[in-house]
Amino acid sequence: MGFLAAQPVPATAPAQTIPLADPTIFFDQGSYYLYGTGVLPGSGLDGFMVYSSKELRDWEGPTGATGGFALIKGDVFGTRGFWAPQVFRYQGQYWMAYTADEYIALAKADNPLGPFKQEKLEKLPTDQRQIDPFLFFDDDGKVYFYHVRLEDGNRIFVAEMESDLSAIKKDTLRECIAAQKESWENVRNNDWGVAEGPTVIKRGGVYYLFYCANDFRYVEYAVGYATASSPLGPWKRYEGNPILSRENVGQNGPGHGDILTDSEGNLLYVFHTHKSDKEVHQRKTAIVTLETKEKDGKTVFALKEGSFRFLLKK
Repeated sequence: MGFLAAQPVPATAPAQTIPLADPTIFFDQGSYYLYGTGVLPGSGLDGFMVYSSKELRDWEGPTGATGGFALIKGDVFGTRGFWAPQVFRYQGQYWMAYTADEYIALAKADNPLGPFKQEKLEKLPTDQRQIDPFLFFDDDGKVYFYHVRLEDGNRIFVAEMESDLSAIKKDTLRECIAAQKESWENVRNNDWGVAEGPTVIKRGGVYYLFYCANDFRYVEYAVGYATASSPLGPWKRYEGNPILSRENVGQNGPGHGDILTDSEGNLLYVFHTHKSDKEVHQRKTAIVTLETKEKDGKTVFALKEGSFRFLLKK
């Protein structure tokens, strides 16, 4: 488990926890926007809800432009399985990368609250089933598309994208991480291994790929990371993995989130946990602070002691 200590947390989550899985937080003009996989009972809508906050503590919402949703089915590609969104600003517009029908698509909006739409309802060009998009914008202006291919397991891949984000440059496609048997990444030694939920940051010329492993329904779902000197890899796993698991947050199935920096410069990881010890759904949104340490001349990441908390709706 590396150098992380187990943390005491409440046995039962607060009543107003936000029920989003695969969460991501986007900061824009003084406000934080929280998106994720989830449904709003009774709304009759499918897509992605969004919650808003000024300080990452109390959240209002859902506040999306269409009945609380920032993106709805019918405005974009996809009929089901709206999962794992990422929101970013690029070329003067807001973009959402998302999964639907086990493919990945991109939609645009003029506001983080939506509505995110497509002029043509289409996925990124591929016949390969793929989920969990993450676009990384490097210092040199190049854009890299991290995603999970459903091919002999859930495997994380990367490719450079065209500058207009219309497609990948096929000759740059590389595999990053596949779950290893007899390790924390595949604790039940399944033939179909799961590595998913990629998020990438860059520090001091080093690329850090944070990812999740094991089936999300397992209590052993957890988060680790790997490093590389190039966004295309090759990737070396951190020997202290996993850095986030039920052993150090006290909740089942923690994982599949995103990294953000708050207004005070703290590095945070937002993610989901299981509903309870007995139920997976609806999953609950939580957040922790990550801290860096120097170990053997390298910068390594760890969970800040006592930083775990659920995100709460006002």
